[in-house]
Amino acid sequence: MTYIAKPEFHHPSLRTNALGFTRRDYEGKVSTLCAGCGHDSISAAVVQACFEIDLEPHRLAKLSGIGCSSKTPDYFLGASHGFNTVHGRMPSVLTGANLANRDLIYLGVSGDGDSASIGLGQFAHAMRRGVNMAYIVENNGVYGLTKGQFSATADKGSKSKKGVVNSDSGIDLVALALQLGATFVARSFSGDKDQLVPLIKAALTHKGAAFIDVLSPCIAFNNHKGSTKSFDWVREHNEAVNKLDVLMARMAIKASYEPGSLTEVTQHDGSTLLLRKIAEDYDPTDHVGAINYLQQAHAAGEIVTGLLYVDPEAEDLHDALGTVKKPLNALSDAELVPSAAALDKVNAALR
Repeated sequence: MTYIAKPEFHHPSLRTNALGFTRRDYEGKVSTLCAGCGHDSISAAVVQACFEIDLEPHRLAKLSGIGCSSKTPDYFLGASHGFNTVHGRMPSVLTGANLANRDLIYLGVSGDGDSASIGLGQFAHAMRRGVNMAYIVENNGVYGLTKGQFSATADKGSKSKKGVVNSDSGIDLVALALQLGATFVARSFSGDKDQLVPLIKAALTHKGAAFIDVLSPCIAFNNHKGSTKSFDWVREHNEAVNKLDVLMARMAIKASYEPGSLTEVTQHDGSTLLLRKIAEDYDPTDHVGAINYLQQAHAAGEIVTGLLYVDPEAEDLHDALGTVKKPLNALSDAELVPSAAALDKVNAALR
């Protein structure tokens, strides 16, 4: 329980990263979620990803909404900035924080109820505006806090734990993110750490709107036969399009891969995404191709995972607005208050 403090003792032989931090330094409080919840696996993946990219904990700002998923930021990076917003409003609060201080790395954590129902409009505008953030949706297809009603991402025809059949079409947030203009779009499974950790690393280092839909089975209400969000269903219908690794710009490139076609994508910060193709002729930089592939797989009853689309030349909201690079709280009065001559120049340009 969260009132139980984790022991501060660290074994002296624990592996450290380039900053001298151990993996334990990236953890948070003890989780209060159900034992075996997929969300805890996602939290562990976030911890591992931040440890491996040598992220200073105080440089991360984690924001969330309401729901089981939105509780999880309390369980990782306890030394980072954090803000828990109201239901569905995480994207707008994160946008404001990002505009005020671009020096931080922003991680938005949400759920299928928080993002696909009450927060759908906010999700849409964060994607289309290119807010520089990693946006993770922990998707289980149910409202876990209110005893397992179908969420907006539940597939049509899937059954609840009580046998009720869902008659509504499900919202595919990955397809929506692609259509809205997100420049990094991926899907993964909470039970596939080898795939999820590199995706989170890549999303955190991507410039622009990076979205990851993580299928995360709810063991209490949506892990039964007839559910399309259960552990068994996802494992049986998973179709991975690529295998990803992330090499930071300051690291020596040393990698060994199984036989197969390898694609390198260099991002704005110099980091390199190494993609080993599994699906034949799949190109993660082809926007239209990603949309078509997603629809074809859906029609075949497959769940496509991996990095589906990335734009290595992406711009973000700061580029579009031409904002200052210095955080607003670091600006002096002279910089914040324009002179009369400066105001006259602005007014003259608007006449």
